[in-house]
Amino acid sequence: MIWLMLATLVVVFVIGFRVLTSDSRRAIRRLTDRLNIQPVPVESMMDQMGKTAGNEYLSYLARPDEAHLQNAAQVLLIWQVSIVDGSEQNLQYWHRLMQKARLAAPITDAQVRLALGFLRELEPDALELNNFQLRYNAQFIPQGGVHWLH
Repeated sequence: MIWLMLATLVVVFVIGFRVLTSDSRRAIRRLTDRLNIQPVPVESMMDQMGKTAGNEYLSYLARPDEAHLQNAAQVLLIWQVSIVDGSEQNLQYWHRLMQKARLAAPITDAQVRLALGFLRELEPDALELNNFQLRYNAQFIPQGGVHWLH
């Protein structure tokens, strides 16, 4: 009889947890499915952001339009390449992921500010992020693509 009560308690806990976290899992899955990656990099970034900024990012990512998905992906790119691993190999890897997901675009000033806001607990250097923006855009924007920045 006790095992039945314990099993019921476990089932209720698991179902309750899944219901409470379904919106966040759905928002994260939207980005990870598009990029064809595991949720670990997104969840890791959100953990590094801290609870408040992580929840803000999650709310931002949960918005249904493509522009918010694009900006959230660019924040992930900025974090992965500017904060986690700035190597050329990592930059190429993340750019390829963005291209395959049809999310590759120049990094805008607004996206850098967005990243600075979400990553505020990490106290990123704004100058470093701006330098990364210039490096990324110079490397991946076709010569005729400068009009994308406006």
